[in-house]
Amino acid sequence: MTKMTRFLASCAVLGALSAPALAQDTTADTVVASVNGTEITLGHMIALREGLPQQYQALPDDVLFKGILDQLIQQTALEQSVGDLAKRDQLALENDRRGYISGVALQAVVASAVTDEALQAAYDAKFKALEPSTEYNAAHILVDSEEKANELKTQLDGGADFAELARENSSDTGSGANGGDLGWFGPGMMVKPFEDAVIAAEIGKVTAPVKSDFGFHLILVKETRVAAAPTLDETRDELAAEIERAAVDAHIKTLTDAAEVTRPGEGLDPTLLRDATLLDK
Repeated sequence: MTKMTRFLASCAVLGALSAPALAQDTTADTVVASVNGTEITLGHMIALREGLPQQYQALPDDVLFKGILDQLIQQTALEQSVGDLAKRDQLALENDRRGYISGVALQAVVASAVTDEALQAAYDAKFKALEPSTEYNAAHILVDSEEKANELKTQLDGGADFAELARENSSDTGSGANGGDLGWFGPGMMVKPFEDAVIAAEIGKVTAPVKSDFGFHLILVKETRVAAAPTLDETRDELAAEIERAAVDAHIKTLTDAAEVTRPGEGLDPTLLRDATLLDK
C-alpha cells in the first residue's frame, strides 16, 4: 500500500469533524501538534497539502486537516524511531534537498522570462517572415519493383480503383489499409524523390513509378492547400516552453561560469558509478 493510498484510506474512515474557527493570530508557525517535543506547525500542514494530487486536495477541509495532521504525527514518530541514518540515506536526503532548492531557484527565472512581450517577440522571430507553404493531400501504392509498379499503373489507367489496389498490393501496410491515404503533409516531411514527384504531380492523376529508398511509388495527389502561419494563441505553449528553456539554460550558465568549480573526480573509472557497495562502507 502506497503512502498516498494509506493517507486516503485514513481520511475515509475519519469522518467529518467540526472545523474550529481560525484565531486572528494564527500563522504558519502556529503549533498544531507535538511528538516527543518535536513541533508540527500549521505551515507544515499547508506545505504538505500543496504537494498533494488534486483528488486529495478536493477532499472536505475537515477530513483533509485531520488526515494530514495524522500523517505528519505518524511520520514524525517514525522519523524519531530511526537512529543514525545509513550513508545512502544521508546522501539521498542531500540530493533531494539540492534538487528541491534548485527548482526554487529557477521558479523566479521562469516567471520573469515568459511575458506577453517575450512571447510576441518569439512569435515574430519564428513566424513573421515565414512564407506561406503548400500542403498536399496524397495517397500512394508502394511496391518492391518497377515492373510491378508499371503493371499497377496500367490497371489504374484502365480504370481500376486506386484505393482497392493500394489495399491489395501496397507494402506500406499502414497507409495501404486506408486505401493508400497519407493525409496532409508539407515540405520536408517526405523523402526527396517522393516530395519532388508530389510537387510536380497533376492533381487527380496518378504519377509514373517513382523510385525511393523504400521501393517504387505510384502517387495520387488529391488536393493542395496553402498553409498559413499558426496564430500566437496556437503556438503559445510551444513558445513559452522554448523561452523557459532558453532562460533556464542562460541562468544556469551564468551561475556556473561565475562559480569556482573543480573536478577532482574526472580521472575516476566511470564504472565506479555502478558500485553501490561503496554506499555500505
